[in-house]
Amino acid sequence: MAATINTYLSFKDTAREAMAFYHSVFGGELTSTTFAEYQVSEDPAEQDKIMHSMLTTPSGQVLMGADTPASMEYTPPAGHSLSVSGDDEHEIRGYWDALTGGGHVVMPLAPSPWGDSFGMCIDRFGISWMVNIAGDSDDGAPASGERAAQEPARK
Repeated sequence: MAATINTYLSFKDTAREAMAFYHSVFGGELTSTTFAEYQVSEDPAEQDKIMHSMLTTPSGQVLMGADTPASMEYTPPAGHSLSVSGDDEHEIRGYWDALTGGGHVVMPLAPSPWGDSFGMCIDRFGISWMVNIAGDSDDGAPASGERAAQEPARK
């Protein structure tokens, strides 16, 4: 199996709600396991909290999350964003609309200097998102921002 990089989000007592929200936004299959199911905490207050949750979207993207146990320090997310991009304007705008509901728009989804539509928001769980809808270049290929994201990494 090839190595993969997946996003793993930490929450303070809201993982169940957050992961259900992302499932409603992106669809796919959501699995969740509690601290009690793994028998990893003797604290009665943690038994129903999420020890591990994984959302696999219809396109194969993976988003994972968990509640932070009382024995560990919780630090709210900062210094990073999740990015959603593609060329299906209806699909990507739907994600944007859902992610901004109850959240905060940092930069409205609007035409960008590189020819795509781009916006930034913080969802109601404090997670930062960048959303990019590819525009068409003069030759019909995706505009520069999306084309760069599609090119293979150079060594």
